[in-house]
Amino acid sequence: MIRTERIRRGGMGTGDQTGRRLRSARLRRGMTLRTLAGLSGLSVGFLSMVENGRRHLDRTSHINALAEALQVAPAELLGRPYPSANPSVGTTHEAVPAIRLALMGVPATGGTCPSTTAGLVPSLEERVAHVNHLYHSGEYAALARCLPDLLSDLHAATTGTRQEQRMTLLRLTMQAYYPACTLLLKALGYTDLAFLAVTRATECATELDDPGYRALSGFFHTHVLLAAGDPDHAYAHAEQAAGLLERNMRERTDRVESLALLGELHLIRATASTQQVHRRGSERVDAVRDHLREASSLARRTGETRAWNLNFGPTNVGIHQVSLNTDLGLHGAAIHAGQALRKGIASPPGRMAVFHADLGRALASQRGRYSEAVAELITAERIAPQRVQADPTVRQVIIALLDRQLPAQAARNLRGLVHRTGL
Repeated sequence: MIRTERIRRGGMGTGDQTGRRLRSARLRRGMTLRTLAGLSGLSVGFLSMVENGRRHLDRTSHINALAEALQVAPAELLGRPYPSANPSVGTTHEAVPAIRLALMGVPATGGTCPSTTAGLVPSLEERVAHVNHLYHSGEYAALARCLPDLLSDLHAATTGTRQEQRMTLLRLTMQAYYPACTLLLKALGYTDLAFLAVTRATECATELDDPGYRALSGFFHTHVLLAAGDPDHAYAHAEQAAGLLERNMRERTDRVESLALLGELHLIRATASTQQVHRRGSERVDAVRDHLREASSLARRTGETRAWNLNFGPTNVGIHQVSLNTDLGLHGAAIHAGQALRKGIASPPGRMAVFHADLGRALASQRGRYSEAVAELITAERIAPQRVQADPTVRQVIIALLDRQLPAQAARNLRGLVHRTGL
């Protein structure tokens, strides 16, 4: 057995940097550790170990609780957004200025929108399908390169077209805003730009005046509010969107699209519940289980579906059982759910990578299973390298594993992962 050497940059490990940022934010607010513990719901001992680099912030609920208590953005504690040392992730960040301009409505210089009406919609449909494929495959660099011209072309095409075609183009525009929003949130950490994408999507949904698209807009908002560290408002947005959808479904319950979106809204409410640290742990667990139960029931009715480009179905519910139990600290339940799902899992590369990464996070908390955790993280990276290398929760668990005793092969694999994620 060997102990992996602590990776350091500028004389300080990444975990120590997180602790230093936490201490600095606390002192700027003039808080003692005991005050911060009372406001965040975390123990003084845990916070002390984080500040001294002996524990890591690897739970979203902990990060958001501290950010709320200190009145700072979660990015200030994590050091995000930041370009990874991985070249492909760095390339993704390079596209952000062009994406920003496209969201602001500034015409792109290299747009490829057909000049003839006949070829307009089919061409844009193909390009929108392509960016959604890139997102679900975790090919973030290619997605980032495609988005600016596509968003600009959709904006230009929608302006001044006749009403019937305009409605089609608005739906396509919303389908493009979803991968844009999630790329900006999950891969790059630009919550403000993701909010701008959601605002543009809401404008489209308002003009469409379709309950499904309005509910989808609420789903987008929920993701942004969660990333901004506000799980209570996120839950409320998802609850409102679900209510809107349910009222519209009373006479159309056979629509798979509506059932799938309702299922996704249950899953996002379950995610928000894990982060509501002001609630008792048992209440959060019960809320998560209730929403998972409802989502599972809906998934049995829909089967595996690509409605709304969201990939809802039994597999996605199972993947959430792993991630949500991990976020709740119920690692045994997460591992059990992962083992039950592993044999039959069939999902796009991005979701497969999330499954293995979250299972790795759960295994990393179990003494004697650190090698299995490394193996799951390596599997996740092999499936969708850009998605895994950009994920802050994966980065945090890698840092935690650096302090564990590992067999020689697992230690070598972990060091390779550290290098590729730019830690």
